[in-house]
Amino acid sequence: MTTVLALALLLGSPHQGGFPARVAQARRVEAGTSGTAYQKALWKQIGNPTTDAYRGCLASNAPADTTPFTLVADVGADGKPDHVEVMPATPVARCMAGQFTTWTLPKPPAKPAPYPIEIDFSIAK
Repeated sequence: MTTVLALALLLGSPHQGGFPARVAQARRVEAGTSGTAYQKALWKQIGNPTTDAYRGCLASNAPADTTPFTLVADVGADGKPDHVEVMPATPVARCMAGQFTTWTLPKPPAKPAPYPIEIDFSIAK
């Protein structure tokens, strides 16, 4: 047991540093050349579905908490989102996370793997 715990501590976690570190990593990746290209492909595929899902989450949680939130996820080589988290975890944010986990996204670049993404949600007033 001690050996397993020591090994786990040495190897570290892909989510070391928690939510803020995941968001920062995704933003660094998005700013790179392959990140820019991936963002274009991602939004071409999920732009309208994201808007529709967000509207649905707002409607199903009426009166909706419209607090801005951030979604972060790891995208596998097959385009499946994993380890989807939202902060703050309002009912609308949790609804969007649930929607997002069911989608298949464009296949990401090979590195880094898994491929981190983040999406900021807010309503213009």
